[in-house]
Amino acid sequence: MAILNLMGYVNRSEVNGPGKRAVVWVQGCLRECPGCFNPASWPFEPNQIMSVDEVVEQILADPANEGVTFSGGEPFWQAPALAIVAYRVKAAGLNTMSFSGFTLGELQGPNAPPGAQKLLDQLDILVDGPFVESLAIHDPTSPVSSRNQRVRVFNPALQDRINWASDQVEVHIFKDGSRLVTGYHGQLGLGDRDGSQPIDN
Repeated sequence: MAILNLMGYVNRSEVNGPGKRAVVWVQGCLRECPGCFNPASWPFEPNQIMSVDEVVEQILADPANEGVTFSGGEPFWQAPALAIVAYRVKAAGLNTMSFSGFTLGELQGPNAPPGAQKLLDQLDILVDGPFVESLAIHDPTSPVSSRNQRVRVFNPALQDRINWASDQVEVHIFKDGSRLVTGYHGQLGLGDRDGSQPIDN
C-alpha cells in the first residue's frame, strides 16, 4: 500500500493554483533554502502518515475542489505515491499541479528523484525552481515567489488560468477552532486558537 508523509492538507484553497483546490503539503526537503516559508517541512521524520487511498478520498469528498496542488516540503521526494494520487484525481475530472524546488531539467535528468517522470506525466501545471530570497517577488499579480521560478503549463486548457497570486494570504478555520493560514506572507500556519506553526506553498 502506497503511503504519504504529509505536513498539512486543506480544501478549497484559492492561492495555490487556478480555481478552488485541495492542497497537499508533503513532509521532507533537503534544500533548506534561506528564507524558506516552511522550515518545519524540512525533516523527513514521520508527521501525518496517510495512505494514497485516504488522500484521494479526502480530495474527492469535497465537490468544490477543481484540482489538487502538491507542495511542501519537496513533493518530488514522494513522487511515486503522488503520481498515483494525481492519476486517480485526474480520472475523476480534477486537474493537477505541483510546486517543486527542482527545475524541470533536473526532474527530467539522470539524477532526478525516483518516480519523478511518472509524477510529471500526471501534472497539468508545474511551478519549478527553488525559492531564492534575493530574487523574491512581492507582487499581488505574480504566480511565483521568486524571479527564477517558472510556471510550466502542460495542459493547454489551463493556459489562460494562471491567475492565482503567490503574494496573498488565505485563512481557513476548521470546526474544532484550529486554523490554517497559507500564502506568501502568511506562510502556512497550522495550530490552535492561540497560535500557529508556520508552513506554506
